[in-house]
Amino acid sequence: MLPVVVVHGGAGHVPKERAELSIAGMQEAARLGYAILKSGGTAMDAVVETVAMLENNPAFNAGRGSVLNLKGEVEMDALVMDGRTLACGAVSAVRRVANPIHLARLVMDKTSHVCLTAEGASQFARAMGIPEVPEESLITDYARKRWKDNLHKDANPVECQIGKMGTVGAVAVDVQGNIACATSTGGMINKMEGRVGDTPCIGCGGYADNQIGAVSPTGHGEAIMKIVLSRLILFHMEQGKSPKEASDMALAYMKERVSGLGGVVVVDPKGTWAARFSSQQMPWAAAQQEQLHYGMFHGEDFTEPV
Repeated sequence: MLPVVVVHGGAGHVPKERAELSIAGMQEAARLGYAILKSGGTAMDAVVETVAMLENNPAFNAGRGSVLNLKGEVEMDALVMDGRTLACGAVSAVRRVANPIHLARLVMDKTSHVCLTAEGASQFARAMGIPEVPEESLITDYARKRWKDNLHKDANPVECQIGKMGTVGAVAVDVQGNIACATSTGGMINKMEGRVGDTPCIGCGGYADNQIGAVSPTGHGEAIMKIVLSRLILFHMEQGKSPKEASDMALAYMKERVSGLGGVVVVDPKGTWAARFSSQQMPWAAAQQEQLHYGMFHGEDFTEPV
């Protein structure tokens, strides 16, 4: 069953004109992650480089293509976690960095902290030799249009978060049986400056433990934080539920308890995986045993050779 990588491109609604780009991005990312794993790379290598590829893809709300805050600026969050040691790293409200997921990994590898935020994260990036990029290089015409369209609306916060682009994330198990997760996002469209969602919060925006499994979520960040979604799913798996059963239980609870919609990709130590969501759509892909699985709507699971 090993190795395996599963990726998502965000829970929500994908317009028809962007659906093909989203699915293609998922397929490309899953193939990259699987190639890393097949060549003996670690689960951490696979999830980080997979998510970095998605951050570079303007079809998704992460890195280049991030949604804008109320001031029309980009503030990004990212998280990584190593299931072997429970080491983790995160950044929040970071600006002018092309790949926040790389910065999150450096927080894990090079500091004794778990999360750095805002200007402190930027200072650390400079110290680590990560180049600062012009903010305009991270802003697409599509993101700018959505920002303007929402400026003068009393937008429902759930609809803002479950929008037309989404958080990206990945989970993986490598040939050694080690597990990792990574999640990255531009956050909620037209959010208040300084708003931080679930993504950089351990147990909410991701969790990985070799003894249980790994989760990377997407959706309404405030709702995900309220129920600690990633760790809740792993709790259900500790009680004997499969990744699919645990995901469905936790997503149903989030919808009922706090009116939150979202989605997850999940894997257990044996390589059993799931891609589940309560939103209208969630582009996803998984690579395992030389097969690429992918879909976007409920009930879809297309397959083709990796």
